[in-house]
Amino acid sequence: MRIGYFIKNEALRTDARVEALIARLGEAGLSLFEVRQTADLCHDCEMLLSIGGDGTFLDATRIAAGKGVPVLGVNMGRLGFLSGTDAGDVAALLLDGGYRIEERAMLEVTLDDAAGARFEPEPPFWRFALNEVSVLRSGGAMLGIDVTVGGEPLPTYWADGLLVSTSTGSTAYSLSVGGPICLPDTEILIVEPVSPHNLNLRPLIVPLHTEISIRFRARSNSVMLTMDNRVHTLDADTRLRLCAAPIRTRRVCAAKSDFIGALKSRLLWGSDIRNSGEQR
Repeated sequence: MRIGYFIKNEALRTDARVEALIARLGEAGLSLFEVRQTADLCHDCEMLLSIGGDGTFLDATRIAAGKGVPVLGVNMGRLGFLSGTDAGDVAALLLDGGYRIEERAMLEVTLDDAAGARFEPEPPFWRFALNEVSVLRSGGAMLGIDVTVGGEPLPTYWADGLLVSTSTGSTAYSLSVGGPICLPDTEILIVEPVSPHNLNLRPLIVPLHTEISIRFRARSNSVMLTMDNRVHTLDADTRLRLCAAPIRTRRVCAAKSDFIGALKSRLLWGSDIRNSGEQR
């Protein structure tokens, strides 16, 4: 079995847990090689280990998704919703075959300038996102954001920005702005304002394959576009179109992985003295 591994944080290269993991897999007869970019993936690569936290997993997705290579997130970070496997458990997971591969929906973004011509911003632009896409004000004034969902215009949002999240991203930025938690295989998108200057706005859930168009009413000349952990600056007259991507992230997880259990352990969901089981 040919397995690549991706490390973003250089300090992890000398981490004893990482060294032990690579040694253990090599001793078991697996062929490991380091991957830094998509071109490093060989044709017979069966899996990519993302060694780090969820941010590293998002970068690994950028490397692997277009090739259809599944990614196993080895958690060396903190929360670990995407990187959900501890380093000490990886060898047993792979050698015993106790894993499954799930597919996670992604977003695709296309950009048009004021004249309607399609373009890509700098630095090098990857048009897909696994967690979310957001547009945010770059100056002190709030943004007016005109959104069309499936051809139907919504009331203008007046806010610091707007977020469009996948179900995977519902435990990321979306959670911070008051969005709902969704099971990862839910085929939906979440549209929600960031710090809205309205009292009557709620997150809007739409089917995954709904096309979403975005335009701005801005006092400044630019807005910020974030796609997962990547940031771009756009002219304020840019028009965005978001839709379900033609590719998906293939994520490796334990056969008995438990999303609800992860919510309880990582976000302390339902943490309440009344739920502790103690007799009072």
